[in-house]
Amino acid sequence: MSERRYRVLIAKPGLDGHDRGAKVIARALRDAGFEVIYTGLRKTPEQIVSAAIQEDVDAIGLSILSGAHRRLFPEVLQRLRQAGGEDILVFGGGIIPEEDIPFLLDAGVDRVFLPGTDTREVVRYLQNRLAGVAA
Repeated sequence: MSERRYRVLIAKPGLDGHDRGAKVIARALRDAGFEVIYTGLRKTPEQIVSAAIQEDVDAIGLSILSGAHRRLFPEVLQRLRQAGGEDILVFGGGIIPEEDIPFLLDAGVDRVFLPGTDTREVVRYLQNRLAGVAA
């Protein structure tokens, strides 16, 4: 990774109460040299965007298992644009049906990771995307 230490916010939007995957990703990113801010459970899109702007992050990782990804991910993106954070990269993961991935990509999510993804793949993806290398 370059000399610059990228800042990534990991967030759990909605009422989802399970955060093991989010914590695994947060730890993998931290171990790879990223500065990681974890918001904790049950955050609203407003809280996520507010934290991202305040923390001046380079990327937001959204983790969801509840099935509300089609509503919450686009809402985070819309609020991010409204707050002037359109330059913040947004990626997601969790229990997301493969048929919903095109919808999320069209909404502005840069990439979606499904269960079983090797954490090294997530690290490489963020290193490349944040350094400006095509993913």
